[in-house]
Amino acid sequence: MQEIWKLLSSPRHIVFFEAAARHRSFTRAAAELNVQQPAVSAAMKQMESALGVTLFQRAHKQVSLTLAGEKLFADVSNGLEIIKNSAQELSQRGSQAHVTLSASTAFAHYWMVPRLAGLHARHPEIDLRLQTSDREPNIDAEGLSLAIRRGKGTWSDVEAELIAPERIYPIAAAQQSHDLDTLPELKALLATKLLHLEEPIRERPGWADFFDHFGLTEPIPNTGLRLNDYALVLQAAIAGEGISFGWHHVVSRLVSQGILTARTDWAWETGFGFYLVWSKRTPLSDHAMHVRDWIFEAAGIDNS
Repeated sequence: MQEIWKLLSSPRHIVFFEAAARHRSFTRAAAELNVQQPAVSAAMKQMESALGVTLFQRAHKQVSLTLAGEKLFADVSNGLEIIKNSAQELSQRGSQAHVTLSASTAFAHYWMVPRLAGLHARHPEIDLRLQTSDREPNIDAEGLSLAIRRGKGTWSDVEAELIAPERIYPIAAAQQSHDLDTLPELKALLATKLLHLEEPIRERPGWADFFDHFGLTEPIPNTGLRLNDYALVLQAAIAGEGISFGWHHVVSRLVSQGILTARTDWAWETGFGFYLVWSKRTPLSDHAMHVRDWIFEAAGIDNS
């Protein structure tokens, strides 16, 4: 370190030099480093004086690298890239103490929780923390490892893998199977007691969208429970309070267990899907990658 100090006048100048050389501008380098432009200019003069070579050709409002500057920039860039990669790896190890997964309450309760024993049996060392949210999560802003989003998988800020296409059909409590199974036509649903999901923030389709898809334009009766969380809607349906939307990936286990009955012949494929997403900017830790791959497997996704 003493030798570097002697050669460069200050190790801090390496960072100043890399930014100035990359931007070909002392002004833009100063803005990136949150310092004043004269500080960058003075640091480069001190560095050139210590090395005994000219690193920059200076012109009005712009600079360019000399051959000596280009040589130093190539070596400094490689060195800083190695340091950055090492620091990221160490940071990932430090953050592996737990993995955070953000999802809706219904997905967490009805999709994740029944399957968690499988994850714990395979990876007992992983501390998975489920976070429920009433909005589509922002991975980087919220510091999340993984999240579930509804959409078409075209987000610019995350990697996305489809785990379930959006497929919706009417469901009711098993004891109400006669009420649902014997309806002669979809239009007859309008005469039943419907449960309504009214999300305050997150965009979700409703009964009006469902009936519109099938070409039914009759007004929907303004009756039935209105709830702002799908987990509550499912609880109301199980309790026999009415007929609800059934998102297939969430309710299929309840249907197969005989807790709910469903009219899958009236299924609506919306063209949207539910995606597992993770950051494009921050690499996943080893533990997060294990959770991601386990979710793929649990969802029947071949991601090999």
